[in-house]
Amino acid sequence: MERIFYATDSVLTGTDIARALVLYAEALAKVGSSASVDIPTRHEDGSVGNAMFLVGPASQLVAESEDSEYPELTDDELVEKIRRATLALGDSHPQYSDTEVFPGGGDILEFPDRA
Repeated sequence: MERIFYATDSVLTGTDIARALVLYAEALAKVGSSASVDIPTRHEDGSVGNAMFLVGPASQLVAESEDSEYPELTDDELVEKIRRATLALGDSHPQYSDTEVFPGGGDILEFPDRA
């Protein structure tokens, strides 16, 4: 699992989801655009929730690995949508850390208008 820190708060989500979101934010920043992305989160009691992120040039996200007693959150379809959106922004060689980041939830992914 990974904890995404933003502003003065944080959420816990799946590793692949967090990494895809951060790479998407980076790609959006490079083209000066933004998008809303809804991802699944894990609450302290283990229940699953959702968080909507506005990502783009002003995004300051930090994802840090965190152990959890609960199962890893995954959503392959969402991660694939984020990956495709990242690649569509012209970042044909996204940088990965030690593992490929694209397997992991949410319903909303808005694609930016490109002029």
